[in-house]
Amino acid sequence: MSSPPPVAFSADAVTNVFTMAFSGQVGVADLAAVENKVKTAVRDLRPGFSLLTDLSRLESMDPSCVPSIKRTMDLFREHGVKLIVRIIPNPKRDIGFNIMSLFHYPRTVRIMTVTTAAEAARALR
Repeated sequence: MSSPPPVAFSADAVTNVFTMAFSGQVGVADLAAVENKVKTAVRDLRPGFSLLTDLSRLESMDPSCVPSIKRTMDLFREHGVKLIVRIIPNPKRDIGFNIMSLFHYPRTVRIMTVTTAAEAARALR
């Protein structure tokens, strides 16, 4: 069985949910490889969409990824994200998303951190 890609994403127009999952050791090249595809995919969603960020399989992320993460946060803000649910089973795995969110999302965007996929599914209902 192969391991998941370092960065995977999907945009579900029916549920209006954008999902990003990070796995293993993520480097700047991994984010660069998907950044333009994420820009295209988010267009399939309506303003008011939800964002699910899954960090449950993330081992580490290179600090040089910060500019790409910030651009992606800005992209989601510009397209009208209203709810962000992050799966972070271990608080030590929050690689700065919560702090960066303070600068890239308005207070009107609701941000929740959960520890399991089941909790995330309930939050997205």
